[in-house]
Amino acid sequence: MHVINDSDAYPSEREAVQRLAPQPCTIRDTGLTDSFLGELVCKHLHDAGVLDMTRLVERLALTGAVLEEVLAFLRKDGRVEVLGQLGQTGVQTLRYGLTERGRSSARDALARSGYIGAAPFPVSTYRSLIKIQTIHHGRITAKDMHQALAGLVLSQGMLDQLGVALNSGRAIMIYGPAGTGKTYVSSRLIRLFAEAIWVPHAIVINESVIEIYDPQVHQRLDDNGQANNLMLNEGIDRRLLCCKRPIVITGGELSMEQLDVRYDPFTRQYQAALQLKASNGLFIIDDMGRQRMAPAELLNRWIVPMEEKRDFINLGGGRHCELPFDLVLVFSTNLNPLELADEAFLRRIGYKVQFGYLKPEEYERIWRQECERLGIPYDPLLVRYVLQRLYAGEGMPLVPCHPRDLLNMALDRQRYLGGSGPLLPQELEWAWHNYFVQLDFL
Repeated sequence: MHVINDSDAYPSEREAVQRLAPQPCTIRDTGLTDSFLGELVCKHLHDAGVLDMTRLVERLALTGAVLEEVLAFLRKDGRVEVLGQLGQTGVQTLRYGLTERGRSSARDALARSGYIGAAPFPVSTYRSLIKIQTIHHGRITAKDMHQALAGLVLSQGMLDQLGVALNSGRAIMIYGPAGTGKTYVSSRLIRLFAEAIWVPHAIVINESVIEIYDPQVHQRLDDNGQANNLMLNEGIDRRLLCCKRPIVITGGELSMEQLDVRYDPFTRQYQAALQLKASNGLFIIDDMGRQRMAPAELLNRWIVPMEEKRDFINLGGGRHCELPFDLVLVFSTNLNPLELADEAFLRRIGYKVQFGYLKPEEYERIWRQECERLGIPYDPLLVRYVLQRLYAGEGMPLVPCHPRDLLNMALDRQRYLGGSGPLLPQELEWAWHNYFVQLDFL
C-alpha cells in the first residue's frame, strides 16, 4: 500500500477537490435529504442490530455531527431508540437500535433499494469532481514516456506517437499481429498518470444509488486506514476514497450490457458501467472484433462520448443521466482496422498506432532481458543460433513474446529431466517444436 503525500496529486487539483467536497457538517452539506439518509441509517441498523456512533461513522463515512442530526430526526419520528451500555473503560456509551416502526421502515427501504454502504455522493457534485480530476491534463513529455516505459523495447518513433496521442485526449487504436506487445504496452500507460484522484464509494441519481468504487479496479492509496485520517484532517469529504487512477481492461468477454448501468433484481442494486468505473483513468478494449456483438455496434457505442466528451447512462424505465466522459479510450486489435470500421469512423478515433515484428537486434535485447528476469546466463551464441537456425530456417517472424515463452519452455524441460546449468541448443529446439503448431501430417 502507499501513504499519501503531496507529490501524489497536483496541488491545484487537491485544492480544487478540497473546495468542491469539504467535510460535511450538516445534512444539507451532504447534498442528500434527511429522508434518504434516515432510510440508509435504518438499513444499517436493520443489518447490524445495534450500533454506536463510532460504527455508524465508519459505515456511512459521514461525520458524527451529520449523523447526530439524522438520528435526532429518526428519534423524533419514532424509528430509532437509544440504548445505553457500559464500555470497557466504564464510560456509558450510547447505542442505537430500531423500534418496530423503524424495522418496518427499513424493510420498506430495502424492498426499494438493497444498497447498504457509505452515504452516496450527489451526482451533480460528482460531475464536477470528474472534470477537476481530468486525465487529459496534457502534461506528458518525451522524458515521461521514457521513464514510464523504461525497459520496453520500443522505437523512439513509437514512444513519441503514443505520448502525443495520450496528450491529445482522443481515442487510440493499437493494431498489429498477435504477440507484438499491444496489451502489455497499453496496460503500462497508466504509469504516466501517477497523481492521486478521489473516487466516491457510490453516487446517487435521484433515489438510485450506483456503486462506483470497485476494489478490483481502484487501488486505495492508504496504509491501514491512514488515508481516511489524513483526508479527515484536510477536510475532504470522507465519502471520497483516495486512489490511483484506474485502469479497466476487457477483451472478448465484453458485452453491451456492461457498458450501461445494470440493475440486479435479486439484490435490488445498480452496478456501474465499466467506463464509469474507469473515469479519470484508462479503458482498454482488448481483442477488438472478438466480442459477441458486431464491431460496428461496439464502435458506434462510443461515437457520442468520443466527440462530445459526455456519456448518457441508462437507468431503465426511460431514465437517463448525463456524465462526463473523461478517460483514455484504447482499442487494441489483431485484425485489420479497415475490417472493423470504415475510414469515416476511424477518423473519429484519431490516433492509430501499429505494432509490428521485431528487428534481430530488438529480439536480442528482449532475450537478454528475459534471461536476467529468469536468473539464467545470457549466451549470445545461443540466441544467434535461435535466430539463424530456427527463425530464418522456417521463415518465422520475430515476435516480442517469443523469447519469454521459448526460454520458459526450455527451462520446464530441463527441470523435468533433472538438469541444470546453461540452456543448450537442443533444449531450445525442443521448446520451438512444442510451441508452434506442426502441420507435417497434412
